[in-house]
Amino acid sequence: MRSSHLRDLAAALAAVLLFVAAVLVGRHIQDTDGTLFLNWPPLFASWGPHVGPGTPAAVVVAVAVVAYGPGLAARLPWRALLAVACGAAMAWTWSLALIDGWHRGVAARLTTRYEYLQVIDRFHDIPAALRNFTQYIVIQGPDHWPAHVAGHPPGATLTFVLLDRIGLGGGAWAGVWCITVGATTVMAVLVTVRALAAERLARRAAPFLVLAPGAVWMGTSADGYFTAVAAWAVALFALAVTGRRPRAAAFGAGLLYGLTCYLSYGLTLIGIIGVGVLVLGRNRRAVVLPLVAGVIVVPLAFTLAGFNYWEAYHLLVERYNQGAGGVRPYWYWVWANPACTVLVVGLATVAGLVRAGGVLRRQRGRDGFLSSPEPRLAVLLLAALLALLVADLSGMSKAETERIWLPFALWLLAACAFLPRPRGWLAAQAVVALLVNHLLWTGW
Repeated sequence: MRSSHLRDLAAALAAVLLFVAAVLVGRHIQDTDGTLFLNWPPLFASWGPHVGPGTPAAVVVAVAVVAYGPGLAARLPWRALLAVACGAAMAWTWSLALIDGWHRGVAARLTTRYEYLQVIDRFHDIPAALRNFTQYIVIQGPDHWPAHVAGHPPGATLTFVLLDRIGLGGGAWAGVWCITVGATTVMAVLVTVRALAAERLARRAAPFLVLAPGAVWMGTSADGYFTAVAAWAVALFALAVTGRRPRAAAFGAGLLYGLTCYLSYGLTLIGIIGVGVLVLGRNRRAVVLPLVAGVIVVPLAFTLAGFNYWEAYHLLVERYNQGAGGVRPYWYWVWANPACTVLVVGLATVAGLVRAGGVLRRQRGRDGFLSSPEPRLAVLLLAALLALLVADLSGMSKAETERIWLPFALWLLAACAFLPRPRGWLAAQAVVALLVNHLLWTGW
């Protein structure tokens, strides 16, 4: 037991050293040749110790989850646990966002010149905007799309256009939408872990999912919204391959996965986690056709509306290379991106992943090893890690991965189910988030 605890601490220390190395090397690169285009590498942030109206609330939420989270997670009825976990995650995200104040932390986040809300007026004719979307991706005139609009399929922008159409326009409502929807990610991950592994492991992971350091970037970033959609696609697929009504759940999973692909090009990699779910499932044959039927709905709708997904993606690569992405050094970001992820998932998750690796090593080669909950959870975590690895090696995520990789990284928090002594690790998670949000002005 003592040796396992020492390995946990050694893993956490190694993660800290990796991040410190990324800071020091990144500072040197930026000061020497300025090719990182960041004020505080490897994060998209600037130094600025501060407190705000969310500070007391964040401390209270953190203390409450550390003190009572593990006990409540073990005792509450399952459905009550889902509701409480979602509410607590929302409170945590809101309090962290409000450390920067209402205007800077919430209302103005999605109104900058890079963001989706800048082009709402250009979608007064939605079919025409979709037909002409690819014409404005590459920087070749004054009307090119802002960075985030050009960098994503139109499903992302269209979300905020539709919110505006129903009277929920402006940065404040956009922020409320992203935080509210994003907080449901906790429920999706818990449902998945329960379906594929065991309820007891989901219960152990619940407080860590609530107190995720990644909540710093879940509020208020559109990637928080993307994270929830992708997570529910995986959750429905997990229910499909393990439940009694596989076809309906598989169709819903496909529908959400299709939407996920039209929110962000990079989120096609969620399919890797889906393959992990399929490996762990039972109803494999029953789910294939309804899954495919669901997947094609959103792409078909956008294609019929005149949007060419593959043309847009190739133009995005060109746009990416026109900007900072074409200058930022790959050799640095290929290891600095994982260093950023340390802050998103926290030190407890790093220790939990080491334990998950130990589970797989011990079970390797044994017959029926996937019949036990622990190795099944470890396989799900391995799929999420593989998705992150592919995203990293692609070179299309140089910097800003603290928000871009949220849809992959938050699955890793389930590794904390393997940790003993949860309160100490929960406190470490809270400290990471509070330090980041109080010492830095994050860009998202």
